[in-house]
Amino acid sequence: MAGGIAAAVPAALFVAAAGTALHRQQLLLPGVVLPWGAVAALVLLGSVQLLLGAAFRSVIPTAACGLLCYVLAGLWSTLEPGKRLIAGDFPGYTWIYGIAGVTVLMLVWCRRYRVLRPPA
Repeated sequence: MAGGIAAAVPAALFVAAAGTALHRQQLLLPGVVLPWGAVAALVLLGSVQLLLGAAFRSVIPTAACGLLCYVLAGLWSTLEPGKRLIAGDFPGYTWIYGIAGVTVLMLVWCRRYRVLRPPA
């Protein structure tokens, strides 16, 4: 379990930084703005959490990654104006609240990878 948490910490740092940098990307079409960056950031988070859950056969690294990523993104969204990395707009809300949603989905999905120990 300690190895899974040790792997989840740098993974969460990477996902939080990359997702925060990515979440503001938009595709401008005539009359429509598509915030693809927030969706791509959430796909990145989900794939890293899935990798952690499958590699360590536990939901604990998945939960640790999601929790740390959510805490970091929350801290970066509450900085004083001018230093804030995540603004209070649609892509920002999608990234912040999507972290919680993707983490719950990955926890449910990664339950299938856990190792069941026989009763003693």
